[in-house]
Amino acid sequence: MSSSSSSTSNSTADASTLRRNRILSSKLYFTMPLSKVPLIYSTAYDISFLGMEKLHPFDSSKWGRICRFLIVDGVLDKNSIVEPLEASEDDLLVVHTESYLSSLKSSSNVAMIIEVPPVALLPNCLVQQKVLYPFRKQVGGTVLAAKLAKERGWAINVGGGFHHCCGERGGGFCAYADISLCIHYAFNLLDISKVMIIDLDAHQGNGHERDFANDRRVYILDMYNPEIYPFDHEARRYIDQKVEVVSGTTTDEYLVKLDEALTVAGKMFDPELVVFNAGTDILDGDPLGRLKISPDGITSRDEKVFRFAREKNASLVMLTSGGYMKSSARVIADSIANLSKQTLIDLKPYRE
Repeated sequence: MSSSSSSTSNSTADASTLRRNRILSSKLYFTMPLSKVPLIYSTAYDISFLGMEKLHPFDSSKWGRICRFLIVDGVLDKNSIVEPLEASEDDLLVVHTESYLSSLKSSSNVAMIIEVPPVALLPNCLVQQKVLYPFRKQVGGTVLAAKLAKERGWAINVGGGFHHCCGERGGGFCAYADISLCIHYAFNLLDISKVMIIDLDAHQGNGHERDFANDRRVYILDMYNPEIYPFDHEARRYIDQKVEVVSGTTTDEYLVKLDEALTVAGKMFDPELVVFNAGTDILDGDPLGRLKISPDGITSRDEKVFRFAREKNASLVMLTSGGYMKSSARVIADSIANLSKQTLIDLKPYRE
């Protein structure tokens, strides 16, 4: 072995050891009492900063409204919701580079990532508190979801799914790579070695695709509209199963393609954990997704993915990801209620 390859091998080993040590010292995993169900949310998820959040089409109060619908409808007891911890800088360094995290100390960089230009004018301390802290709480929720899914069979983070962010850069309203972080924690702490990402957000999940480009432990099924952001052709090379659904695709067409895709995925890979990025920007009328899927189509889609995971005897983590209409929260709540009705999830806490 040449000295240069030896030094590369050593530095890779060092980086792997450092990553594992960071994960082992993390506080993001904790024991959930039986009085809780594996549905994760914090009021800190919701973003509000001087009305500027209205300048982006994303509904930044979507997460709280999902939970309120579930509670009002009697599907969920608010006392049974799990509150996650905020991901620390050490937690984020498991995937992110120091230079990338440092770049978030510039308000103008954050403004570009979340696509709200006036944020560049705010003091960074305010940006950290009002924008990045909610994102870091959602990262904590996504990471914790894998542990709860391993214990209970499933977990839903009512947030997360920041699939445009990779270790070196953010974009598309995604400042932290929560999916990549979730999977690295699962590899190191849950005795899991095979993970399938089923990304059904309307947009290509280029962040996790870049992070796991050459990692055969991760199988990526990405069903996306190729005519919209991010147009990341390099990342597309890393998708194991690419299903392109063009603008105007209707519910029936979409669900047929999904059935076919899940059949193929099941033959190609046996996951122990499924990470389901369940964006609702595929809804008819969504200004960014440009697809024409009905609310009932979303309910069917989610049910199909949960049934797939059950058939594969895999734990499942669901993330709510993108969705740019006010109606998304109601659609997600209705879908979660259907999963409960179909006994694919159990929202009734155990009594201790």
